[in-house]
Amino acid sequence: MVRYILKRLVISIITIWLLATVTFFLLRTLPGNPFQTEKLLTVEMQERMMSYYGLDRPLMEQYFTYMKNLLQGNFGYSLKYTNRTVNSIIKSTFPVSAELGLRSLAVALPIGLALGVASARKRGKIIDYICVVIAVIGVSIPSFIMGTFLQYIFAIKLKLLPVSQWKTAAHTILPTVALALSLMATLTRVMRASMLEVTMQDYIKTARAKGLGEGRITWSHQVRNAMIPILTMLGPMVASVLMGTFVIEKIFAIPGLGQHFVNSITGLDYTMTMGLTVFYGIFLVTANFIVDILYGLVDPRIRLAK
Repeated sequence: MVRYILKRLVISIITIWLLATVTFFLLRTLPGNPFQTEKLLTVEMQERMMSYYGLDRPLMEQYFTYMKNLLQGNFGYSLKYTNRTVNSIIKSTFPVSAELGLRSLAVALPIGLALGVASARKRGKIIDYICVVIAVIGVSIPSFIMGTFLQYIFAIKLKLLPVSQWKTAAHTILPTVALALSLMATLTRVMRASMLEVTMQDYIKTARAKGLGEGRITWSHQVRNAMIPILTMLGPMVASVLMGTFVIEKIFAIPGLGQHFVNSITGLDYTMTMGLTVFYGIFLVTANFIVDILYGLVDPRIRLAK
């Protein structure tokens, strides 16, 4: 098990390094510079700003300087937000995005898995059809459409909840539901398909032949083995929702990490884009690393395979 963990750890470190390297050089291929959009800056002032931030130095020198700072956990200063570091922006906005993500996962995970199990156990019956319809609707409707629809019904028409912002518990309900619905639908579909596949396995037939009850077969054999595809999804899913869903944050005016990511790309804020991309990459790789470890615990064949 230790060798398995070390192997995954080395792969994770290499992945983060490749992500940082590719992102750094791709950003430098974009036309223009971060200060061209500032109408009050003359060409001479733009050149001074480029020199001040070290953007006029040789590309490889910039790369090695950035990687040195990155190893120290320093993402640098934003080129658009005066006297603000990328670390401070992440520190102030990430908790909001993480709270939204955790709330959505807390709603989507148990409901989605429960609907998937119920749908598979009652295949071909009315419960199965209802669960499938819910899953199809949740997957088919984009989150920004769902968010806008929820705002119109519950905030504008019924006036039960606030339209936007992130202040009180009431403000968190609509964005949480809007984000959770798509997650729940995806989990329902995958869990249902996985449960149906496991049901056809020989060890399930053997368990029934031994006289085990359906409840024990479902929870001790089917659900445990059906969770492996779910674990595959959970890594990227958790990382994505905790980092902030850009569209949902934009619609509900949530002061999370998403708005800074979008603005940094459109404004050529190199350090901000690099910092948020690497931060997201670290989060995603860490989540996948944890999933790999869980794989080994759930199915020992994975960690023993050569």
